[in-house]
Amino acid sequence: MDATSAALDVIEHQAAVLVRNFELLYRRTDIHDDLDRAEYLLLRTLAESGPQDINSLAAALGLDPSTAGRQVAALQSLGLVARSPAPTDRRRSIITPTGEGLRRMEEVRVRRAESLAGLLEGWSEEERHTLGVMFTKYNRSVAERFLTAAPAPEPVGAR
Repeated sequence: MDATSAALDVIEHQAAVLVRNFELLYRRTDIHDDLDRAEYLLLRTLAESGPQDINSLAAALGLDPSTAGRQVAALQSLGLVARSPAPTDRRRSIITPTGEGLRRMEEVRVRRAESLAGLLEGWSEEERHTLGVMFTKYNRSVAERFLTAAPAPEPVGAR
């Protein structure tokens, strides 16, 4: 096996383990009890990118618009997002996180960050930075290939 094939073999295997570990963390922690991953990511996307219509939100999340619509409806019933008519086309709805939605999203974000800090406690700042850069680069590659919306900007200090 050449070096490229060996590296891709390691990456493929570790990606499978990473997915399993994410599921393990999901089952063994209560972080997702307040907001599940889909709800959290939808609210986080709205918080970072601002209010948007269902089609834009679906594209940003890599979802079918009907799936995004169902997720928005569930969040709306919980009072975590609000719909309003688009000013330029009243047939479209603009989705905006409510204050309660932003508060709950931030609470989950903090708990997730604390959990990660515990997991990476023995890592140097440089190692944590490198992992963040590599995750960002990987996620941008996925976004560029599979999402119709522009990928999220790199976090400060990611280069």
